[in-house]
Amino acid sequence: MWHLDAHHSTALEGNTLVLREVEQLLDHGRAVGAKELKDYMEVLGYAEAARWVYQQGVEPDERGRDGLVTVTEVRHVHELAMAKVWEVAPHPAASADEAPGSFRQHDIRPFPGGMTPPTHPLVPAGVTSWVDQANRLGATFADGTLGVADVPEILARIHVDFERLHPFIDGNGRTGRLLLNLILTRLGWPPTVVFKGQRRRYLAALDRADHGDLGPLAELIARSVIDNLHRLIPNIAGPAKYVPLESLANEEFSLAALKQAAGRGRLEAIIGTDGRYRSSRAAVEAYKVSKYSRGGRA
Repeated sequence: MWHLDAHHSTALEGNTLVLREVEQLLDHGRAVGAKELKDYMEVLGYAEAARWVYQQGVEPDERGRDGLVTVTEVRHVHELAMAKVWEVAPHPAASADEAPGSFRQHDIRPFPGGMTPPTHPLVPAGVTSWVDQANRLGATFADGTLGVADVPEILARIHVDFERLHPFIDGNGRTGRLLLNLILTRLGWPPTVVFKGQRRRYLAALDRADHGDLGPLAELIARSVIDNLHRLIPNIAGPAKYVPLESLANEEFSLAALKQAAGRGRLEAIIGTDGRYRSSRAAVEAYKVSKYSRGGRA
């Protein structure tokens, strides 16, 4: 999930590394390929910030925090995500006071869809208000006054409000997705990953949310959380436990290939009441052995 997040969230902003290159960079420190240094540093910075975010679900940092997030953490996430790339490719219009972790001192033009960031003197108060908004979600969810079904639209509102605020001169998309994941992690849920193939849909959903229709963005967030929950299930369930095929798919066996094998009876699987196939890691391993023993025929 860490690899996917670092790859796709930076690719949404134009990074050219492919997933294999990201994996080699993060796991082995190897700059595979012949891409610009900026692209490698973007991934390294984002991955460092994402690791810190994920760590909050295991060993949360409670210092100076009374809620899901603080203003200091907003700035910290941006600094982690952007410091490395800033060393080799700082924003050309940035002043000395707009380094990673510092709020912008420039006004930003309205975006093509009409989203209009506030003038820069309003940014600090805007970030404080945004933090209060996120922490109200945490408080109402913790005391039981807010149901799970209500959370996706609130998360969509929180996310689009941050992107509209655009508190930094650069890196607001990456920082906004990292902060969304920080909130999710502290709520006890898996993080989201917006895939680069979803870029057009994601931007359209942000635009619709900015115009008051939170549904598409809420659905995108909810589906991503569910998909990542399925990715986590095999790490929780034993090898013989039946889990959705989505959580068993990998680079060797795609979801489509597993569905086809289950439909042909070559992969041990069951169909749930929701019409979805479920299988186990042990069954996939058995299918793998039988597949290659047949000379590679699926």
